[in-house]
Amino acid sequence: MDLGAKEEMRFCFIVEDEYRRQSMPMVIARHLAQSGHDVDLLEPTKTVTALWDLRRQLYDAYILKTVADGPGLCVLEAAEAAGIPTINNSRSIRLVRDKSLCTAYAYAHGLPVPHSYFVTDPHLLRKIPRERYPLVVKPTNGSSGRGIYLVNSPARSLRRPKYAERVSDFFLVQHYVKNPGYDIKLYVIGKDVFAVARESPLHPEVEVAHQLLPVKPAWLKLARRVGEVFGLVIYGLDVLETRHGPMVVDINDFPSFGKVPQAVSLISDYIVRFAKKARMKRGWLPFALRTLRSTSSRGQHVRSENGLAR
Repeated sequence: MDLGAKEEMRFCFIVEDEYRRQSMPMVIARHLAQSGHDVDLLEPTKTVTALWDLRRQLYDAYILKTVADGPGLCVLEAAEAAGIPTINNSRSIRLVRDKSLCTAYAYAHGLPVPHSYFVTDPHLLRKIPRERYPLVVKPTNGSSGRGIYLVNSPARSLRRPKYAERVSDFFLVQHYVKNPGYDIKLYVIGKDVFAVARESPLHPEVEVAHQLLPVKPAWLKLARRVGEVFGLVIYGLDVLETRHGPMVVDINDFPSFGKVPQAVSLISDYIVRFAKKARMKRGWLPFALRTLRSTSSRGQHVRSENGLAR
């Protein structure tokens, strides 16, 4: 794929500690650097970020893969405040990071989501009408299926499985919707949508082969609608197939894109196109004309903010 190496761009990847040794987003940063672009890494827990100097860094875009309660989002918001494009934008990220806020926003915009409640303690589940059971309990700031469990009746509402460790002080409670026992993960890069079958944390007994699936028209329409509603450009959503059609049970920014063919090239290519379009709107010159930095080492390394090649 042509990543526009002849027209060099400059990117800053904000990397949370949790993702420093993981494939995503590091593989994207390396791919962009190897394609001739100028790429820096900013690790919030190891960096003093000069807020007065953000615009002078001349980045075409900041990119963040968030972690719950991580400091990276604060840096991303600061970059936005300085007028620098970001992927995804901070408002969209905040809308999906808190599951209760995400669900309420989805309801308000007509997206298909289960009937849901917010509670501060599982003891309050007994106040939910019996006809709403079974219930799925999720930590509001959870991720990767951690802390999710099923409650079949009010009598069992105080029993938390051992595997469902408490990872949050607040909870999203959703009516359990009958489904085949596995999740459909829809990955989205701009307008491109990919579907992957994935095990459900509520049905470990159901064996599912992680594989790419043909994207049904209803999935395509729903995935793109989620992007429009939340303002996301690189994202994923967990969908259940129900008798009423596909239903959204989770949305996240910048997921792993596991099993998506050529995901690294597709994401990298989209980031370059996004940044070029944003630069044209701002009337900025290409990076090479905006700086007098030496070209001898450009595009060869992904650098940390302390200037060391990584």
